[in-house]
Parts: sequence; structure tokens; C-alpha cells
Amino acid sequence: MRKNIKRVYLLLASFLMSALAVALILIALDDNIIYFYSPSEVDQIDNKNLIRVGGLVKNDSLQRLDDNSVKFIITDNIGEIQIFYKGILPDLFREGQGVIAEGKFNGDEFLANIIMAKHDENYMPKEVYENIRNN
Repeated sequence: MRKNIKRVYLLLASFLMSALAVALILIALDDNIIYFYSPSEVDQIDNKNLIRVGGLVKNDSLQRLDDNSVKFIITDNIGEIQIFYKGILPDLFREGQGVIAEGKFNGDEFLANIIMAKHDENYMPKEVYENIRNN
């Protein structure tokens, strides 16, 4: 064989090996990715996976249920989601402020494992800000 043909085969083999390695890495990482949705996008998703939903805590929606359980509604001025959370809320959590909840759907209820509140006056998830600004 000529040197040029050997070089083409070597480049082709290295490209295929690299593509296979990238594909395997992406498949392995797919189970660890947590997607973010706004309340108006929730009806488009598979409800069995761990997700994050973000929006503004609706005024007068916060209810304390028992010891450390709360129920509240987040909105992006288009859609709303009722969130159930058992645990201690962050210090910056309050009505009318931005919040992100991480958890899973159980039927129509969103059971949150983690609640993340804003860290300064200017913080709001980008998707939520765009939905609020457009509506």
C-alpha cells in the first residue's frame, strides 16, 4: 500500500474512535443531567425524571402545612405549578421573589427535594425573565 492510503486509513480509524468515545461519554452523562423548565413548559416534559422548575413565588400562596412542610405556587405569568416541600426553606425565600425547585412530579403535584432562592436583587432564571418580559 502506498503511504497516502495508509494515512487516510489511520485518520479514518482515529476519527471513528474519537466519535465512539464522545458518544459513550454523552450517553453516560445523560443520566446525570437535570433540566430546567419554567411553569409554562412543564406540560411538555416526561414527568418521571428529576427536573428543576423556576419562577416567581405567587403572592399569598405560601401555606405552612405541618412541622417543616410547605406548599406554594410558582408562576411565570403564563403557567403555574404547585410545589410541596418538606424541609427548612432558605433565608431569602419569600413571596414575589425568584425561586428554583428541584424534584419530581407525582401526578399533578411537584415534590421538591431542594429549594434554591435568589442570591441578590437582580437574580432570576433567564427563561423565566424572558417569559415574564414577553408577556
